[in-house]
Amino acid sequence: MCDLCVINAVKDKMLSRRGFMTGSAASLAGAAAATLGSGATTPAMAAGHGTVVDMTHAYDDAFPTYFGQPGISADQAFNFKEHGFNLFNLAINEHTGTHVDAPLHFSADGQAVNEIPVSNLVCPLAVIDIAARAAEDADAQVTPDDIKAWISANGPIPEGACVAMHSGWASKSGGAEFRNADGEGKMHFPGFHVEAAKMLIEETGAKAIAVDTLSLDFGPSGDFATHYAWLPTNRYGIECVANLDKVPASGATLVVGAPAHRGGTGGPARIFAMV
Repeated sequence: MCDLCVINAVKDKMLSRRGFMTGSAASLAGAAAATLGSGATTPAMAAGHGTVVDMTHAYDDAFPTYFGQPGISADQAFNFKEHGFNLFNLAINEHTGTHVDAPLHFSADGQAVNEIPVSNLVCPLAVIDIAARAAEDADAQVTPDDIKAWISANGPIPEGACVAMHSGWASKSGGAEFRNADGEGKMHFPGFHVEAAKMLIEETGAKAIAVDTLSLDFGPSGDFATHYAWLPTNRYGIECVANLDKVPASGATLVVGAPAHRGGTGGPARIFAMV
């Protein structure tokens, strides 16, 4: 069909808002039924929840990235005034904004982002708060002692959990302080110590770790030890998480809207917590 035909068809058949919402609701209901019918269930889905917290930063070409270059560009191919609809062509660094690190990101043959089991993307959320320490030391890390303290206060790490580091860094996402590079270009921000990652692997059934910073490893890391310990076990990571201060240490369920582009090493994700 020619472009002009498409444009005219869109103009002639624009749905009313009411019709659109009704159709959307039906589609969502159908999708939910299909998901429930697929057998991809998880214990986290059984918990009752009252509110939803968005854990995702909105991002644009000014959002800080690990290497410093813009992580997204958008070219508007169609606009509503001229064509009756809006459409952008996007060019995106997979590891931009709130995003998933798939196992393939730091392994030769780990799961690509589309291969992460969907049952691992709906998970109990365990939040380890090191914000007070990070306020004094930008290079603070989650350690095995922090995990032990969380377990002492909240009980065992739930099976299939995402263990998240709350360092308070999300509030810095609007500027250069998020990367926090020194005069030599070395970044300084909190992350998971490799021994904490190993403890979670060896002693718990956690499937993901998450940080409110640019990397699972702390900023000065030169060897990405935590990435190399965690991701090759077919566990995944989440970076640049927002609003960890708005969820409890335990009891919430995280829903990770990971992208599904075939062979991807990760990608921007819409993530929310049911509390």
